Amino acid sequence: MRALVLTGYGINCEQESKYCVEKAGGRADIVHLNRIMENPSMLENYNMLFVPGGFSFGDDLGSGRVFANKMKYRLRSQLEEFIKQKKLILGICNGFQVLVKMGLLPHPDFRQTASLIGNDSGKFEDRWVVLRANRESPCIFTKGIDYMLAPVRHGEGKFVVENEGQLVSLKNQIVFQYTDPDGKLAGYPHNPNGSMMNIAGICDKSGRIFGMMPHPEGFNIIQNCPYWTRGKIKEPMGLALFRNAVEYFK
Repeated sequence: MRALVLTGYGINCEQESKYCVEKAGGRADIVHLNRIMENPSMLENYNMLFVPGGFSFGDDLGSGRVFANKMKYRLRSQLEEFIKQKKLILGICNGFQVLVKMGLLPHPDFRQTASLIGNDSGKFEDRWVVLRANRESPCIFTKGIDYMLAPVRHGEGKFVVENEGQLVSLKNQIVFQYTDPDGKLAGYPHNPNGSMMNIAGICDKSGRIFGMMPHPEGFNIIQNCPYWTRGKIKEPMGLALFRNAVEYFK
């Protein structure tokens, strides 16, 4: 696996993103969005596109909006070819917001049909959460994962669609949901933002395009997790996503 990790304009999780890809056995290059827009053919050298977390353009016009528009209107044909070749696309936190607002999730047709809006709490949420994985999901990144602990750090993470019918149509595209420690769907603070159906991450129907609000790259060593001293955590859970991506290409 060779991943292109985007940076620029307020993205700030590129280093740990690169670290996770490489610790899982892949290769990663951190590249500024401007370089890709100037030379879109660079995408041909990679088989995974990674849009990391951060605060692109200060979230001034809505989280991920400007970054998404730059990619949509300057790189659309290249992204369509990237997807056609069955390569992987991953967006985490701000990257998830970018994929949704660009129209790559929940369906890669470049039409926005969902959004991520301000947390119900009205404040920035920064803590660890429990995620339940949907084993029926086609998501490449979450094969064999039942649950995960991961940190959240966002102010606009509430996943919404226009109506309940759209939620029903997503079906197994829902990859992660926020739960309480017993694995049951629960409200605030377990659901840190008020997302519909406690949605924390979704994929497209192929399972190759995936976005989530929590930060798996933030759990790349055991000691990152505040619960590691209890002795029950044997490995950094976030790395499993990246190992699955590496295995996909094998």
